[in-house]
Amino acid sequence: MKRIALLMIATYACISSATGLNSLEVFIKTVKTGKADFSQVVTSPAKDGQAPRVKTSTGQFEFARPNRFRFNYTKPFEQTIVADGQTLWLYDVDLNQVTARQQASVLGTTPAALIASAADVQALKADFVLADAPDKDGLQWVTATPKAKEGQLQSVRVGFSASADGQSSTLAVLEILDSFGQRSVLSFKQFQTNPALPAGAFVFKPPAGADVIKQ
Repeated sequence: MKRIALLMIATYACISSATGLNSLEVFIKTVKTGKADFSQVVTSPAKDGQAPRVKTSTGQFEFARPNRFRFNYTKPFEQTIVADGQTLWLYDVDLNQVTARQQASVLGTTPAALIASAADVQALKADFVLADAPDKDGLQWVTATPKAKEGQLQSVRVGFSASADGQSSTLAVLEILDSFGQRSVLSFKQFQTNPALPAGAFVFKPPAGADVIKQ
């Protein structure tokens, strides 16, 4: 009976350690590259008595820590977002338009910094207030609130699927609330941990004839 009681206490300790902040720290430390399919649901606030507007899109996501990632939106419209370490590129296929921004000036307080760019948790704490959130839907959650009050981002919640021993965690959900009340939820499926990615995965060259806007 004594042995059983000790095992129960040890098991409880392992489960209790799998908090959102713990999962975030483990994810950043152990997952250096990642790849997944994603679906994104964007809900805009209701206006003038009308129902909220909901838009759904799907695509693929991959990253290499630190500071490189790619979002390829495929449905309903094609769009590509690439961070190559120096420049953040946004390519709208329908408009044939490319927007280029200096990555260092725009990336620090974005949701991408939480999951793909930061080298460690301390780097995130320079821009975000991090806090554990209650477990929900079988996931461990962490809330990140930007320290800068003038930005368009209000808060971010990240959900992780963590192992029982707290030694590994997988990115599952990213919830973004902006200052206009618009909520965006990205759900990641078939997440691959530390895959070998092609050398040119995060290289972007504007297509011939595209209108390039540098900001």
